[in-house]
Amino acid sequence: MKTFYNDCVSWPKNDVDCPGGLSDMVDNATDITRKTFLKHVNKTDITGLEAALGYSKHYKQGLTMGNDWHVSYCRSKLHNKIVYYFCHSAIEYVFI
Repeated sequence: MKTFYNDCVSWPKNDVDCPGGLSDMVDNATDITRKTFLKHVNKTDITGLEAALGYSKHYKQGLTMGNDWHVSYCRSKLHNKIVYYFCHSAIEYVFI
């Protein structure tokens, strides 16, 4: 189960443009479904991030992350290890 690691805003500067770093991770990503993403990430971590981003837990209470078509989900490699991330407002949230 992958746990939340970091977002691109707080990413260590020396790991952004180095080989296998953040930029390569984004450039080589494969789009996946939310369902696939949820199979691979820690449920507590994603629930906390959804709440922190202002999403509702249930669609009858407001917009859920699952219903936000602006959010994308990806699988990629970071330093040759498979990672999963979602992109919200052009910010990548990475799970390793």
